[in-house]
Amino acid sequence: MAVATIEVQGMTCQGCVKSVTKALQAVDGVTSTDVSLEKNQATVTYEEGKATLADLKLAIENAGYDVA
Repeated sequence: MAVATIEVQGMTCQGCVKSVTKALQAVDGVTSTDVSLEKNQATVTYEEGKATLADLKLAIENAGYDVA
């Protein structure tokens, strides 16, 4: 298992948090997510053989948010 903390830009409400959470959970290999509006970040636990950091960032971007 690997853990990544990704800065997410553009979240303004709990609906945004739900959107980012849903997008990350849809990535194959993701086992848990913790998206924080206050910190503007997502902490994701995932299986390295199934998902990559690039996959996680792409999922966030496809949900309409920016990553730093």
